Amino acid sequence: MNYRKLGHSELKISEISFGCMSLENNYETARELIHGAIDKGVNYFDTADLYQKGENELMLGKALQGIRNDIIIGTKVGNQWRADGSGWNWNPTKQYIIQAVEESLKRLQTDYIDLYQLHGGTIEDPIDEVIDAFEILQKDGKIRYYGISSIRPNVIKEYVNRSKITSVMMQYSLLDRRPEEECLDLLRDNNIGVLTRGTIAKGLLAGKPPADYLNYSESEVKQVIDTVNKLCSNEILQCAIEYVLKNPAVSSAIIGVRNKKQLEESVITRNKLLLTKEKYDFLKTNIPAYMYSNHR
Repeated sequence: MNYRKLGHSELKISEISFGCMSLENNYETARELIHGAIDKGVNYFDTADLYQKGENELMLGKALQGIRNDIIIGTKVGNQWRADGSGWNWNPTKQYIIQAVEESLKRLQTDYIDLYQLHGGTIEDPIDEVIDAFEILQKDGKIRYYGISSIRPNVIKEYVNRSKITSVMMQYSLLDRRPEEECLDLLRDNNIGVLTRGTIAKGLLAGKPPADYLNYSESEVKQVIDTVNKLCSNEILQCAIEYVLKNPAVSSAIIGVRNKKQLEESVITRNKLLLTKEKYDFLKTNIPAYMYSNHR
C-alpha cells in the first residue's frame, strides 16, 4: 500500500481508504472487515455520526480499541437526527457542532478525531460560525484537522478562501468528472487534499450492468464501460481507482466495503499499475465529461 500526505496536514493516509457507510449493522462482520483492511495497509477509516444513527461510529470505535493510535479516523457532522428518528435536519450551527463532537468522541471511544468534516453544506450556511467551531475544537485538541464533504463549487471556494481546511471529500470518478473543471486544480494549488467518494459509481465501474447515472444514459454508461474494459483488459475496477488517483490533487480513494471479496478487489488494485499516461490521457479525451450546472 502506498501512502500520501493529506493536504497541508501531517497525516499520511493510505491511497485506498475504507468507507464505513457500507458496513452492515453487525459488529463481528464489521470488525473482521476493518481488521482485514488494516492487515492490507489501509489506515484511514471514514464514518459519520449520521450513519446508522451513530451505530457506525460505535462499531468502528470498538473495533479499533488497542490500535487506535495507529489509525486515522475521519467522521462528519451537520446532519442532526430528529428526536422521533423519522429523519434528520441540516444543522451547521456552532453550538451543534461543538455538542455533536462530544457524542462522536464517546461513540468512537477516543480522545481525538483526526479529521472532522462538515457533512455537506450550502452557500446559505453560517460559514464563519462553522469555521469558528472547528477552530475551537482544533485548539482544544478534540480534533486534529478539519475539512468538508461537498460537491458544490461555490461552497468549496468559500471554505478555501475563508478557512484552513485540510481536505475536501467529493464525488469523483470516470462517470463523474465534474471536479476536473476547476475544483481539483483549486484544491491542489491551495495544498488541500481531496478524498474521493463514488469512485466506482455505485458499482457500475466494478462489474455491475449498465444503468442511468447522473447525466449519463444507460447507453452512454455502457459505452464508457466498454471503452474502459477494452483499454484495461477488463480490469475496470482497477482502472477506475487508478484514474482518480492519477490526479495530483487526490490523496485517497474512499471505497465502500461490504464483504471480503470487495475488500480484496479494491486493495489488490494498488499492487500493480495498469493505467499508463497514454491510457490515462486517452480516457480523459474519449470519455465525455459533464460539468456542474448548479452551485456555481
